[in-house]
Order: sequence, then structure tokens, then C-alpha cells
Amino acid sequence: MRIDAYEDPGPPERRGGWWYLAWLVRRQWPRCLAGAVFASVWMVLLAATPYLMARAVDHGLEPGDLGALAGWTGAMVAVGGVNTWLGVLRHRTMTKVRMDANFRTVKVVVGHATRLGAALRSQVGTGEVVTIGVGDVQTISASLTAVGPGVGAVVAYAVVGGLMVSVSVRLALVVLLGVPLLALVIGPLMGRLQGRETEYRERQSVLTARIGDLAGGLRVLNGLGGKGLVADAFRGDSGRLREQGYRVGAVTSWIQALGVGLPMLFLALVTWLGARLAAQGQISVGELVSVYGYVVAQGWPVAFLIEMGHQLSRGVVAARRVVAFLRLEPPPDEGTREAPAEPAVLHDPASGVRVLPGRLTALATSRPSDATEILDRLGRYTPSDATWGDVPLAEIPLAQVRARILVAAPEADLFAGPLGDVIGAADTYLRGAGNCATSHNAPADATQQPVADELAHLSALHAAAAEDIVRALPDGLGTPIEAQARNLSGGQRQRIRLARALLTDPEILLAAEPTSALDAHTEATVADRLKRAREGRTTVLAATSPLLLDRADVVHHLVDGKVAATGTHRELLDTEPGYRALVARDAQDVEPAEEGDPAR
Repeated sequence: MRIDAYEDPGPPERRGGWWYLAWLVRRQWPRCLAGAVFASVWMVLLAATPYLMARAVDHGLEPGDLGALAGWTGAMVAVGGVNTWLGVLRHRTMTKVRMDANFRTVKVVVGHATRLGAALRSQVGTGEVVTIGVGDVQTISASLTAVGPGVGAVVAYAVVGGLMVSVSVRLALVVLLGVPLLALVIGPLMGRLQGRETEYRERQSVLTARIGDLAGGLRVLNGLGGKGLVADAFRGDSGRLREQGYRVGAVTSWIQALGVGLPMLFLALVTWLGARLAAQGQISVGELVSVYGYVVAQGWPVAFLIEMGHQLSRGVVAARRVVAFLRLEPPPDEGTREAPAEPAVLHDPASGVRVLPGRLTALATSRPSDATEILDRLGRYTPSDATWGDVPLAEIPLAQVRARILVAAPEADLFAGPLGDVIGAADTYLRGAGNCATSHNAPADATQQPVADELAHLSALHAAAAEDIVRALPDGLGTPIEAQARNLSGGQRQRIRLARALLTDPEILLAAEPTSALDAHTEATVADRLKRAREGRTTVLAATSPLLLDRADVVHHLVDGKVAATGTHRELLDTEPGYRALVARDAQDVEPAEEGDPAR
């Protein structure tokens, strides 16, 4: 059975950690069954070697029958060859079991994260998601070794016990009572390990989130002089996590030490008892050899049983974290009313902002967070009484809102990959940017679709004044971009985000500070092209740049999150002292671009 990394993983089990592990087994039960059979036969044949050796000694070596000795020896060689082949099959099958569990868990986690959408960050930290994706997924997949070697260990343990009974009931009881004794000794440690592992994973997710925050804000911390303070705090947190890791490792080391040491004690005890029985003539020399071999062979099942318990203890902790994530739900979508069929006014009663259809509207405020909150309400990312036409936004199905209203956040994520993929480009124009067009028409038929797609992407790049970025990169749109586009400057990242938003061509575009990282010349170019590209479409910009405000059809001056004045940029300059002071300050803050970078 092959593993399809892109197949539907199926609805995951959310009732608990053990239920989730059982679901992973059920989703690939033929493969798990094959792994259990291969492991069981493999371990039983390990125990067959001492049996054959005993026959060779008693029937061949001791009486001097070379034919019998050769026959039993040949049987041992044949069993060893078959067992080697079974070992390969077992390992290969269990590798596929782990890979399937890994891919399946990744797909359900990523799928659920996509389903949560904008609600993800408000319900779970970034570090939690990263820890699940990096650590818990691997732990869960490793725990599924229980369905192969784990099952095989139980079968082999029973078979070896039966063989021991045929030699000596007393020796069999000593061996068979060994595993229950191990369970009594190691069982409490397994429960302790789960508690320590849970606490460790929680702290690890917090620290992982902090690492991401530090990596993203290192330049800001350097500028503010706070790098040392944050480094000291991080050093303390990581030290506490390290100590917690030591405690987890201490429990694990005791489990592994007992798992190795106790079977050796049983081996010594059984060997001593067997030697006494052989000396008394109660068992033959061959049976003594077989007893020793059985105990040695029993070490494999015992080791796998202990490993199974260890892996399951860790796996169920990881599975509980995955289940807790899968239980998160986005806010209920109770919308039942249709969105306006034609372009309509967006109104936010809390601030008094009215967005007229087909116009370029600007929100100017000294507190950017006020404008961002308005955009979130108009885009239905936060509960509000905002309306679209005469219909409350909350009563419109969310899918309709998302299909027609786009909120372009200033720090929207940029995923790693070729630049063309980052902005949504197709392979037909990964060779370079070419000549940018300012408009495009729908293709007359399917054969024109690649050309129309190319024009659309080039138009978006042109409107965002991003053609120079493509030209400067060694492979154009095919150049690999790091996560969050860290290998681009701040201004370049901002223009790439704007091009991506313009490419979607939404009916309503809500953008926060789309040019804040650009120099004055580039910002003026973007302002002119953006207005032309969005002609006849509804656009709202949160900005205080006079270059953008001068191109706006309507400007709302906000004070304490509410509309204080409305008009054109020039009208407000003449009539509103507060607006004039805000814009004048922003104009004075414009800095020249860094040398070699037209956009900061």
C-alpha cells in the first residue's frame, strides 16, 4: 500500500488522546495488521532458534549423530534467513505506518488551522501550533510502533512462555511473572512521565512563540535598546525549560534503565535455576541451552513492551494537544441574509465612517490602532453593528463577505517559495516580469487564459510599483523568497503584499498603511497607480501620508476613533487645524530612502 500525502485524511477523532491514536490505526488498519503479523512472526522465530538449538544438542551433538546435527543446524540457518527477510518487511511496514500517521496528522492540523482562519490567532498562540507541527506530530507517529512490535511482543511473550512450560513449569513461572513485576515497577513512572511531558510541551510552545516574536522584532529591539533586557528574560525562560527537560529525561532514564536491568536479573536467576535443574538431571543439557536462549529471546519482547509503554505515554500527551487544537471552533456563522447584489455603502456606526461605493476613501488618525479596528469591523473580523447597504454585516454569510471584501493587513504573512508563488503567479511568466500593463480584459476563450493571467499579475505588480523588485532578483519571479520575505527590505515586502492584494481584485479593498515603509517618490508612484488600478472599485486606506490623502476622493479625520470631519484632503487642510497638524507632522517625518534601496 502506497502513501498518498494529498489524499483526504478523513474526519479526525476528537474525543481524546487515546481515541485519536486509535483513529490513526483504523485509517490504515490493513497496513497496521500487516505490521503486527510481520512483527509477531519475526519475534516468534527469534524464540525458535533456542528450540532448534536444543534439538541439535540433544539429538545430534550429544549422541554424535552428525546427520541430525546437520539437519537441525540447517533448520536454524533457514529460520535465520526467513527472519531476516521478515525483519526487513516489518521495518518497512512500520515506517509506512509512521509516515501515514505523520502526514495524516499534519493534514488535519493544517486543514483545521485553515478552517479557523482569522480566528486562529485569537484562540491559540503561534508557538502552540509550531510545537504541534514540529514536535507532537513526530511523537504521535513514533507511538504507533505499538501496533507492530508492541503486538508482536505480546504474542512472542506468550509463545516463549509456552515453550518454557514444556521444559520446566518452575522456570516458566519465573519468566512469565517477570513482565507483571516490570509493569508494577515501571507503571507509576509512565504516569509520572505523562505529567512531566505535558508540562514540558506547554512551556516549549510558549518559548517557541517567543522565539518567533524575537526573530521578527529584533531590529526594533535593537533600535529601542531593549535587546539585552529581552535576552535576559529569554535566557531565564529557556533555562527553566531546560530544567524541565532534565526532569523529563530523568524519568525516561529510569524507565530505560529498569527496562534493561530487570530482564538481566531474570536472565541470571533463570540461568542459575536451570543450571541446578540440569545438575540434578531434571532437564537435559539441550534443554538448559534452550532455557538460556528463551530468556535471551524474551529480552526482545520485554524491551519492545517497555518501549511501547514509553512511546504510548508520550504519544497520548501529544495526541491530547492535537485534539485540544482540533476542538477549537471559529465563531459561529449565523448569517442568513444575502449581501447587496450591487455595490452599496459600508457603514460603521461605532465610528461614524461611511464608505461610498466606487470611491477611494481614506481614514486619517493619530492613533493607527483606531483605524485598524474600523477596518476589522468593516471586514467582519470583529463583532460589530456595521452594515452593508441596509443589511447588518453579521447577518450575511461569512463566505459572501470574504468573497467580496478583502482586508489587507500591513503585516500579513508571506510564505516561503518562489516570488511568483508568493504573489500568486503562474509558471507561464516565471521567466520574468516583462512589460507591465495597467489594465486587462477577460479572455474570450480558454486558450487566452494564460495570457490574461499574465496581464493580471503584471498589472498588479505595476500598480504596486513592484516591477523593479522582480527585475533586481536573479531569477525574477522564480527567485526563492524566505518565510515572511526576510530576504527583502521592508519597503519591498510592503509592495509585494500590496500587489498580492490587488491581484485578487476584490470588490471592496480595506488596506492599513499600505505605503508606510516607502520613500516619498515611490509612495507617490504607488498612490497614482493605485487610484487608477482601483478606478470604479471601493477602496479604503488607513493612512496619514499626504501623498495618499491627496489622491483620496473622501477623507475621514478620526479623533478618538470617531469621525471628527469629512471632506477632501485639501478641504480639511483649509478647515481643520487638527487634521492639518496631523498631516504636516507626517510630511515632516518622511525620510530619504536608504542608499541602494528605493523603498525602505
